[in-house]
Amino acid sequence: MHILLTGNTAFKLANFRAGLIQRFIEQGHRVTVLAPADGYVERLRALGCTFIPITMKRNGVGLMSEIKLLAAIFYWFRRLKPEIVFSFTIKNNIYGGVSSQLLGIPFAPNVTGLGPAFEKEGWLNRLVIFLYRIAFRRTHVVLFQNPHDMALFTELGLIPKDRVHLLPGSGVNLEKFAVRPMPERTASIRFLLVGRLLWDKGVGVYVEAAKIVRLSHPQACFQLLGPLDPDSRSAVDQGQLDKWISEGIVEYLGTKEDVAPVLEAAHCIVLPSFYHEGTPRSLLEAGAVGRPIITTDMPGCRDVVVDGKTGYLVAPNDVEQLAEACMRFLDSSAARQASLGAASRLHIAETYDEEIVIGAYREILYQIAAL
Repeated sequence: MHILLTGNTAFKLANFRAGLIQRFIEQGHRVTVLAPADGYVERLRALGCTFIPITMKRNGVGLMSEIKLLAAIFYWFRRLKPEIVFSFTIKNNIYGGVSSQLLGIPFAPNVTGLGPAFEKEGWLNRLVIFLYRIAFRRTHVVLFQNPHDMALFTELGLIPKDRVHLLPGSGVNLEKFAVRPMPERTASIRFLLVGRLLWDKGVGVYVEAAKIVRLSHPQACFQLLGPLDPDSRSAVDQGQLDKWISEGIVEYLGTKEDVAPVLEAAHCIVLPSFYHEGTPRSLLEAGAVGRPIITTDMPGCRDVVVDGKTGYLVAPNDVEQLAEACMRFLDSSAARQASLGAASRLHIAETYDEEIVIGAYREILYQIAAL
């Protein structure tokens, strides 16, 4: 079959869907990726797929740019004539759904998170719901990464219950992110936040909690790993980051091609996100290498943690609770910290193995082939 995958960055498809793409190609399918070009295009091509670039403003809502994007997606769908389209991220799901309906192409979108449009009611929220209702009208199946998002879409009548399927996030490669022993307990216990530097991801909450924790635990180390994202409305700017670094509150590790060694060097992974996540990949990878996790009681985030057993859940946007959870971890014995890490690995291995996700996509292909 000719399979088309489309998303809002080559980076996400290369990092989060490489195993899926590789399995498709190994099974003899032809794979094309349609996404904005970035530094990960060659990695996708190295997997054996064809890459076609499109222009997209991930966070833009300008009418003309959105019409051009819809026209570009429709053009490539019509020209390529894939036998099925798998889409990821909001705009690709909506415009891909509309284009697939018009062209009669089987379509299976993956709702990888709700995004800012669902944070509060307003014209944007109403518009996005309306567009989803149109785009998902004739989908073969809609894939979700957490039960909250799936329940919301069915309650809003955007998709019937018999056409939804719950996935364990994007899954994680348990061989690539193999379990590793906890680092030695030195004078400095390392906390690590991995992700784009966005206020919505809780970066500011993390920094404020670090200030509190370091009053009583001055040797605790708080690290940040991930890119600045100046195109996002929630971006932390370079000046603010430089200020935090100069004040000695956080260590900034920049960006890494391979995050596994950085995860292994940390004692605990923290993501105080109050963003409408799907299932954060950084938490899956952290748990896979055997690291305890502190995150928020938010859809997607809370599903990755068994509170008190694999890590700790805190209220979103609550600096005091986050600081208390960090100090609770700091005051734990080495045996307790190792126990949290071991339980974290077991939970991820049992629930979020990438093979579960690949199996679900393979089943969709069987269904389409039988039509």
